[in-house]
Amino acid sequence: MNNSPHVVIIGAGTLGMCSAIHLVEQGARVTVLDAQAIASGSSGRSVGVIGTQFTDPFQIEIRRHSMRHFRQWESLGLKINRIGYLRLARTDAQMTLFDQSVKLQADAGFRSKVYIGDELLELVPHMNPEGLAGGIFGPDDGFVDPYELCMILAERVRAAGGIVKQFCKVLGGKRVAGGYQLDTSAGQVSCDAVINAAGAWAPRVAAMFGQTLHVRPERHEAITIHLDQPLGYIMPMVMDLVNGEGTGLNFRHEKEGELIAEVHKVASLPPEDPDAYNEQCEEESKVSLAELLLERVPGLPGARLGRGWAGLYPMTADSRPFVGPINPSEPTLITAAGAGGYGIQLSPVIGQVAADWALHGGPVSAPETERLVPTAERNVAA
Repeated sequence: MNNSPHVVIIGAGTLGMCSAIHLVEQGARVTVLDAQAIASGSSGRSVGVIGTQFTDPFQIEIRRHSMRHFRQWESLGLKINRIGYLRLARTDAQMTLFDQSVKLQADAGFRSKVYIGDELLELVPHMNPEGLAGGIFGPDDGFVDPYELCMILAERVRAAGGIVKQFCKVLGGKRVAGGYQLDTSAGQVSCDAVINAAGAWAPRVAAMFGQTLHVRPERHEAITIHLDQPLGYIMPMVMDLVNGEGTGLNFRHEKEGELIAEVHKVASLPPEDPDAYNEQCEEESKVSLAELLLERVPGLPGARLGRGWAGLYPMTADSRPFVGPINPSEPTLITAAGAGGYGIQLSPVIGQVAADWALHGGPVSAPETERLVPTAERNVAA
């Protein structure tokens, strides 16, 4: 008789698959359910950036856990394109924060360096440094393919005896003696614990159990930039946003002769219906993005807009993810959602903490992450 707990994870994106791998590695029985295919939601529409260039000590600390797992999965075949991450500063106050961040990152085992004014041209020769005080650069940061990440983890989960069911929609759920019973399009599933990692659909899953989850599906768009000729260097990830200040423009190398650009919106956007939103990049967004690119990186050789698409950022009121139970009296109904635009880079630690909650009743492996619990004070409408 198998006495290991059975955990059902709803959602086969990066948060769900990272939760699954942490659970099976600790001996749990795991079933992952997704209404569509693996990484078919926000994960599959992400540009996949992973980086550590932040000024908040807590944000750097939780990324220490994430990057440790990324390095481990790199040995399993995950390709990490280490092109570097440059975050731009516009004020002396931001530069002071960057100086402090270098020290915080060093303590966490990360490399970073501050560049002042025109020194930015050493990293991005096409950069227009006008209006910029400088930036902070992490040479080991880069991007991954979120679909590849999910598929590698799914293979490992299955090899450990876990189940990953695609095109299996959860239709309802109820509490039963000792756990939960889920009604799905493929029949009933019983389990000891549930992790809600359904991304933009997470509020609907919570509602099945009579709970209210305030995660707002926010529309964001990305577009490819085609160049007439290679740049002659690898464009790092460039982000013009520090703690909500800046344009939100970000762009990076995708492949030779091609960049990817998007805008992290500074202001909150109205929520979208994840089942009925325009998945294409809108013309107004293309024009705005082109203007920002022309201002920041003029002279890109023959730059022209290519394919564009839209995805959803699951946002919380305080822009930090929810990891843990909504109701303290129901610790085995766990939320892992609301990571916004940083879902890919935070997915390893979110999965780690979600697994902690499912197996140990709290975040035993990552100190201070109890602040990610969706308490009544945090779980509010934006």
